[in-house]
Amino acid sequence: MFRLVSLNLNGIRSAATKGLVPWAETVSADCMGVQELKAQAADLSSQLTSFAGMQGHCHHAEKKGYSGVGVYTKHEPSEVIIGLGANDPSGEFDPEGRYVELRFDKPGRKLSIISCYFPSGSSSPERQEAKFRFLAIMRPHLAALRAEREFILIGDVNIAHKEVDLKNWKGNLKNSGFLPEERAWMTALLDPAGDIGLVDVYRTLHPEATDDCYTWWSNRGQARAKNVGWRIDYHLATPGLAATARKAHVYKDSWFSDHAPLTVDYDFQI
Repeated sequence: MFRLVSLNLNGIRSAATKGLVPWAETVSADCMGVQELKAQAADLSSQLTSFAGMQGHCHHAEKKGYSGVGVYTKHEPSEVIIGLGANDPSGEFDPEGRYVELRFDKPGRKLSIISCYFPSGSSSPERQEAKFRFLAIMRPHLAALRAEREFILIGDVNIAHKEVDLKNWKGNLKNSGFLPEERAWMTALLDPAGDIGLVDVYRTLHPEATDDCYTWWSNRGQARAKNVGWRIDYHLATPGLAATARKAHVYKDSWFSDHAPLTVDYDFQI
């Protein structure tokens, strides 16, 4: 069994003060993908460069206290890819620390675990345009990966795909994270007849879940207490890996950030 966790930390140092490391030690994850580190490499204590038997591989943002992603793993990767590189031709997004890919290749198999933090467009029209540009470069990048390897992309996609994926869908039809163009991008990504055909693993295992599925809550208006949430954190897997998913769980017994960890158990060995 391969246990994979995704969690937007909203600051790894903040999450650490709220019990992240002791919790991780109880989870027995093989890999944990994290987003919004909000820390530079020099800011991470030895306790945060590796924990729960997992070594961290991170893509830090150039701007202090901003973005950043990582994959913590118990297994030695065959290759670590930091950033989108040539797949970010304008060089706009790699300075923001949004993509890290760990490859676990061996003869007869190519497999990647990716942690990715998609931009939020909620702060301004300019950031929404940046989000659309990010979606535009991610699609061909994921298509190219899909053509050559199996992978699971875990992370904060900042898009609720369908009405069932957020509490107040009617009130958010014109808001970033639930715009028609964003949802159409997700639909195309998940189209089995399309050129990528990824699988939304949680939704496959829990097709009808509503209140239980949310992974993020606003800090405003008692959203968490009232469970006015959004499902914007995903495991997006190639079909072969997705078919091995056995159990998915959103952990809400304690809180490390404004997101909840999403854990999936897969029936394969890395």
